[in-house]
Amino acid sequence: MSTEKLTVRNVSKAFVADHGGIVNAIDDVSFALAENEFVSLVGPSGCGKSTLLSIAAGLTEPSSGAVLVDGDLVRGPGRDRGVVFQTYTLFPWMSVRGNIEFALRGEPLSRAERRRVADEHLELVGLSAFADAMPSQLSGGMRQRVAIARALSYKPRVLLMDEPFGALDAMTRQLMQELLTQVWDEHRLTVLFVTHDIDEAVFLSDRVLLMSARPGRLLEDVRIDLARPRRFEVQSSPEFVGYRIRLLEAVRAAQQPMPGGVA
Repeated sequence: MSTEKLTVRNVSKAFVADHGGIVNAIDDVSFALAENEFVSLVGPSGCGKSTLLSIAAGLTEPSSGAVLVDGDLVRGPGRDRGVVFQTYTLFPWMSVRGNIEFALRGEPLSRAERRRVADEHLELVGLSAFADAMPSQLSGGMRQRVAIARALSYKPRVLLMDEPFGALDAMTRQLMQELLTQVWDEHRLTVLFVTHDIDEAVFLSDRVLLMSARPGRLLEDVRIDLARPRRFEVQSSPEFVGYRIRLLEAVRAAQQPMPGGVA
């Protein structure tokens, strides 16, 4: 029986709107990720995907419900969770290696050990030759590879990714998707991945969770039974196209707001 690594239990989130009313962003969402499982969240814009990931990261408090990692309640940010955002969030005054070493300062490692771990993770994402470069000298895709290496360097139990490839051009995005599947295959990470791109979700995931329009509620949980390791060519397969059509149709249907979005 699979072990629940990340559990989202009856999570709701409401905000106070500018006009003073209450905006219900997420309503009673529950799901779980098994250990080493890759799960994507998709849904219409504004459905609460990023808010839900922020709650899982401990950056936003739920109005009700709870998130647990290995059965432990999430009460704030923690090193049991690595987070990668769409913006690269690198320190511009630090080298590529320095950015990763900084993330390791909370670990019981010597300076030499921090350097070794940083270099291992730069090799993992194919950036060993750029260890001494500054972030401003890197392309967008390279900066995001550094961000992924940094998030993995302290060995979090769960990796949370909020549209990490959304700002990249199509070709770079494709290469980053393939890189992420390779890293996942090699290290068997537990990943919760937010995206608005259905093809990306199907290509990367073991399961795709579909949320409704605001207030975001879980509508479907679709298991993706495509063989791994996956190469980009799988997107032309009949099986992939079938998942894509099913989810696109479901997202179109989910565009209609659910009752209770604004009070």
